[in-house]
Amino acid sequence: MTARALMLQGTGSDVGKSVLTAALCRIARRRGLSVAPFKPQNMSNNAAACPGGGEIGRAQALQALAAGIAPHTDFNPVLLKPETDRKSQIVVHGKAVQTVDAAYYMSNRDRLMGAVMESFDRLTNQYDLVLVEGAGSPAEINLRERDIANMGFARRAGVPVCLIGDIERGGVIASLVGTKTVIDPADADMIRGFLVNKFRGDIRLFDDGVTGIEQRTGWPCFGVIPWLTAITQLPAEDAVILDELVPRSGKGLRIAAPMLSRIANFDDADPLRIEPDVDFHWVTPGRPIPRDTDVVILFGTKSTLGDLAFLRAQGWDHDIHAHVRNGGRLLGICGGYQMLGKRIIDPQGVDGLPGEAEGLGLLDVETHMIADKQVNEARGQCALSGAPVAGYEIHAGITQGPATDRPMFTLDNKPEGARSPNGRIEGTYLHGAFAQDNFRRSWITRSGGRGDFALNYDGEVDRALDALADGVEAAVDVDSLFAEARAPGWHPGTA
Repeated sequence: MTARALMLQGTGSDVGKSVLTAALCRIARRRGLSVAPFKPQNMSNNAAACPGGGEIGRAQALQALAAGIAPHTDFNPVLLKPETDRKSQIVVHGKAVQTVDAAYYMSNRDRLMGAVMESFDRLTNQYDLVLVEGAGSPAEINLRERDIANMGFARRAGVPVCLIGDIERGGVIASLVGTKTVIDPADADMIRGFLVNKFRGDIRLFDDGVTGIEQRTGWPCFGVIPWLTAITQLPAEDAVILDELVPRSGKGLRIAAPMLSRIANFDDADPLRIEPDVDFHWVTPGRPIPRDTDVVILFGTKSTLGDLAFLRAQGWDHDIHAHVRNGGRLLGICGGYQMLGKRIIDPQGVDGLPGEAEGLGLLDVETHMIADKQVNEARGQCALSGAPVAGYEIHAGITQGPATDRPMFTLDNKPEGARSPNGRIEGTYLHGAFAQDNFRRSWITRSGGRGDFALNYDGEVDRALDALADGVEAAVDVDSLFAEARAPGWHPGTA
């Protein structure tokens, strides 16, 4: 089998490439096609574990769900996980290989094209259609040399492109026309048409805008997509989405989560976020944790020592200690779990900044960072309620101490996590536990909330994907868009 392939690129970051790729995966699946997502290079600390090991960007895992297939490392062969403002861990085919600074990576990233093409070739031999997601924008011409994420890949693999513009940001006409103006003409020839995303209001009012773009670029418009509320029910790819904060509901169990600078796998919060009787609140830097909070959750981070210092710089350590003294509950997940202990030791800097530091001292454990990164799926049950759980672990540390004698879970027949003697402080390495309905309800109940919820989280996500696909299919000429997909090796001027 040789698949046809189509690439979605954007005029900028966060224009909707990921969710539109997911929508098109669901649409293709509903049309009877075997379809796979593919993103040559992703930069995100929101990762997912694949069956059999290895990690990929969370967005590609969601796209795989939309396509009805299990996550695979070939869907995202190169993943960059930022550890500091200048350094990122490089994950290739699901395995962490090294940490490098930005300048080194940009000068050498073309060496990873072989790994990218290896994965792409495997996918095109297994599926009818491969939907490729770009990264950032092809208009970043300063990054065009050695590019493997946008036109560098499209030209190398021979994959036609659909360009996406975000009208909600403003200036969508200039961004689409400007992209045509600044990119290399041979790159522009790869673009077969465009989509306008996130329109609010009467779409007919933008008819002249569409005509103006078509006349100035020579590209046809495949559709103008309205703002689709189903997007809010789907896991977000990157921390940028956390800037679009939802006001507190003011009812139910009050949960606050500090927004760490290198926050990772924050989609752990999504099931709590959409629970009808949970008031979930992100605490932005510079603001205190609200005093009326019932539970504080510290989510994962790609740099535990770095974000521990960041947490202290915000004064959140004082807020957390006051919260605990007043009888509040506290949960740490992954890096947040490590912060709750007495000490974190990372002499080699395998998780960001090298060094060691005292933790918050709220759990009697200590963490030693090691280079052997743990990436695996896990199943088991809650040590208190017995509710079944399933999820994954992605971490580089070993956490030990007396508090682990009171585990939070039993995973694969082994105790995991830790609890304080009074049970009000908990820590775990398990991601994804809150997506399990029975566990989530039991945890909410013992935290002081109501547990009589009817929310089926997996069902909600699947319904949101269907609703997203319905909205996109109603707004887009999908037949014409899919007709532009070609077998690898295509180039402009060929049928």
